[in-house]
Amino acid sequence: QVQLVESGGGLVQPGGSLRLSCAASGSIFSFYSMAWYRQAPGKERELVARITHTGKTNYPDSVKGRFTISNDNAKNTVYLQMNSLKPEDTAVYYCYGDIVPNGSAYYTSYEYWGQGTQVTVSS
Repeated sequence: QVQLVESGGGLVQPGGSLRLSCAASGSIFSFYSMAWYRQAPGKERELVARITHTGKTNYPDSVKGRFTISNDNAKNTVYLQMNSLKPEDTAVYYCYGDIVPNGSAYYTSYEYWGQGTQVTVSS
């Protein structure tokens, strides 16, 4: 059973920085992509950053240049470095993985979600 556990959320002032971590546990063979999503109250969940198994990254314009996603394969951990935070970045941030478990037939991947971590940007 694969599990994703986020950490690193909290309260930060506008212009500040936070680094979120997402640790994947369980029997993992590989992944196709890992990503961070966020959901603010009353809004739909939106993609914040994605990284593929080849290291290719993409970001929406709203966070481009401020957020950076990276991964440490040895630790099965994905990070989201968030700089120059704005009040509109306030949301629950979720880790997402398109992961191939060990023993998966034909390298079939499955989608996994973390439980979410709250990020609040406020003075």
